[in-house]
Amino acid sequence: MRFRLSKIILLVPLAFLLIFFYIPLISIIREGLWDNGFTLKYLLSILSNSYHRHIIFFTVEQALASTGLTLLLGLPGAYLFARYDFPGKRVIKAFLTVPFVMPSIMVALGFLLLFGKEGFFTRLFGDWGILYSWKAILIAHAFYNFPIVIRMVSSLWQRINPHYEEVAMSLGAKGFTLFRKVTLPMLMPSIFASAMLTFVFCFLSFSIPLILGGYQYATIEVDIFMLIMTLLDFKTGSALAIIQISLSFIFMYIYIKSLDSYSKAEEQRVFREPRKMTLKELMSVKGALILLYSLIVFIFIVSPLLAVVYDSLIYNGHFSLEWYHRVFSARYNPIFGATTLTAIRNSLLFGFGTVVLSTIIALIVAYSLHRWHFRGKNIFDALVMLPLGSSAITLGLGYIKAFHATPLYRTWIIIVLAHTVIAYPFVLRAISAVLRKIKPSLSEAAVSLGATEWKAFLRVELPLAMGGIIVGAIFAFAMSIAELGATYMLYSPEYTTITIAVYRFLGSRQFGSASALSVILMAISGISFMIIERIGEEVW
Repeated sequence: MRFRLSKIILLVPLAFLLIFFYIPLISIIREGLWDNGFTLKYLLSILSNSYHRHIIFFTVEQALASTGLTLLLGLPGAYLFARYDFPGKRVIKAFLTVPFVMPSIMVALGFLLLFGKEGFFTRLFGDWGILYSWKAILIAHAFYNFPIVIRMVSSLWQRINPHYEEVAMSLGAKGFTLFRKVTLPMLMPSIFASAMLTFVFCFLSFSIPLILGGYQYATIEVDIFMLIMTLLDFKTGSALAIIQISLSFIFMYIYIKSLDSYSKAEEQRVFREPRKMTLKELMSVKGALILLYSLIVFIFIVSPLLAVVYDSLIYNGHFSLEWYHRVFSARYNPIFGATTLTAIRNSLLFGFGTVVLSTIIALIVAYSLHRWHFRGKNIFDALVMLPLGSSAITLGLGYIKAFHATPLYRTWIIIVLAHTVIAYPFVLRAISAVLRKIKPSLSEAAVSLGATEWKAFLRVELPLAMGGIIVGAIFAFAMSIAELGATYMLYSPEYTTITIAVYRFLGSRQFGSASALSVILMAISGISFMIIERIGEEVW
């Protein structure tokens, strides 16, 4: 009975992923490889075209460079948070995490306000040539992803057994030699895992290259978007999407394998308590380096957020709430075909819908993977994790091809379904992380006392896993309200979201309204991650 029931329950996530991920994926592959029969001509035309080849190579190159810059910015922060305790540490850590869930469109807005022709840094120091260049893409990606490095590396750094370093010091190792030969090898699982995750996010990035890079520095995502939405060339766009899917799945496989080493390393029981920094250390070279690092973080990490907040409060050169008055006005806006209140309402509704669907699916998958043994479990594991390597633009293209002739197309439901596919892997990660910490013996003890397996789950395991479930749900909500790529390809004016409205405002050069809406998103994301920080569960 248990086996039959488990098979029925497993069909729920498999059916969902089959219909709303694999069928759209297959439709893209068919479009790119089929033209009155199987053909490779569209793939070959991509690979033989110097422009498309340049875009493919540039996408990989900028992802590698962005990952390197992200590690350069994130590793010192990981060291500080792992080794030292200081006032406001929890708040600062939560605040520094906010960029990761900021809509990429808002990140682009912040850099436009800072480095544009009338930007703050441009007026102060002159034009650095950052905007509309590869430099803008790299810096924005580092801004976006360095919280991943700080959290993953600092988490493992705190779990390194100090006895290893003490033994090495007794044998004469010290300073950089101690770090290189003892500490660094033990940190490598977290460094590599965070680097791979950063690389994948930079490889699949859309809004930042689109707005900050321009056509000269387009990535695969931007190229697919232009081919589909501007040129209406579905054959070439699908062929390019096949290349992107193949590469992203390879990169995601490497990331998932790296997580195994990271998870094993993180299971260490030792937890080193951070110590307070002394006044002597603050006045030393180390203190000067910490001050310099803090300044760099402020300029490139905090200042874009502050620039958006400041711009939202300036109207005709004076402090004013006029932009917020316009945002909360019920007046119809022809720029995106709806009111801004409608956009806010849609974002919230889509977010809550995504939370419900992604949490249910992820909970079933996580529980089945960690508690049940069945034939084909490894295949099941691979199938349910593949959405982690999908891009929003490719998913939007797949939905256009698979559902354009169905009643789902151009409805709010299809947007929620797309958001669920995008957010679900992160919910699964959060729930899986907490389920691994729950000893199976607790459930077994409840069953031995007469409880059914489901009653034991509801009464024993579910309450213990609630922290991970809440974290996953909050993360799903934050990702939904920040999503732009798939939403832009699937929405109609009545289903405009906040991110769509911001993008439209930017296109019409109405930075004030864009900033006010972005501040709302920033506030929602900040509150969300303050809650996550209080709960204390990790999602990556």
